[in-house]
Amino acid sequence: MALHGGAGDIPRDLPPELRELRESCLHRCLGIAIDALNSHKSPLDVVELVLLFSFVLVECGNWKMTHTSMLVLTNNGTVEMEACIMDGSTKNCGAVSGLTTVFKAVSLARLVMEKTPHIYLAFEGADSSHFITPQNIERLKQAKAANSVQVDYTQPIPIVDEPPVSNGDNQIGTVECVAVDSSGNLVAATSTGGLVNKMVGRIGDTPLVGAGTYAKCKFCAASCTGKGEEIIRATVARDVAALMEYKGLTLKEATDYVIKESTPKGTTGLIAVSSTGEVVTPFNTTGMFRACATQDGKTQIGIWYTICKISCTLKE
Repeated sequence: MALHGGAGDIPRDLPPELRELRESCLHRCLGIAIDALNSHKSPLDVVELVLLFSFVLVECGNWKMTHTSMLVLTNNGTVEMEACIMDGSTKNCGAVSGLTTVFKAVSLARLVMEKTPHIYLAFEGADSSHFITPQNIERLKQAKAANSVQVDYTQPIPIVDEPPVSNGDNQIGTVECVAVDSSGNLVAATSTGGLVNKMVGRIGDTPLVGAGTYAKCKFCAASCTGKGEEIIRATVARDVAALMEYKGLTLKEATDYVIKESTPKGTTGLIAVSSTGEVVTPFNTTGMFRACATQDGKTQIGIWYTICKISCTLKE
């Protein structure tokens, strides 16, 4: 299995305390996934569980675990979250967007998949003050001052009255997880709050099956992160599976091609697993917060191209 917390212009001089916090979160999420896999939970249960417990905020120097999509504000100061989940063995999938009051976006997407005749539902609701924190308001102010739409996970989350940080995109990001079990069942799930200062109604790649999220039996499960518009144009997740299915490429060959040839440099990262247990986490950005575990007991946590840390163990 593999998970990530977003790809982008992550500065190499990230302060040690912020790097350690993000590594700690990746380690925690990886541990949750490994425990679930070792307890023989289904891949669907594993990816949902990881997304539910992997969204984090930095507040006064501490990680606060939340059961929400990553909370960022639109240009109107509101929240619109989105999520998608797909079961590769059946091609069943569920997606949601425009969520303003639902905490567990990925769980709602799974309900759409399992309890309705539809794939994708979007709706409006009353905004909840729980989502609109002083930190989120400050991020929106900074984005508006820069007249930009921003992804939001490379920099420290600004505290109110703290001066804006200018070092590439200010990012916290999408969270996603892909998993395969011993029978080759593949599942992908993705959830995000989108871009800071995005237009109301903007939908990214996350809930679009085949763009940001895709899984197909016998081939792979893939989830994407980065600049949603570029990922949509390239139908990244589906293209990985198609290259394996129609060209006979390995998972690594397929993902390397898509990352290098199909998307502009600095825009895209993805995580993917194959039905045979191969795991890849390529990206063409400066870095990507990521973690993975394989059935031979190898586990890794990384931010840039070098591996940051070795963590827990996935048992046979």
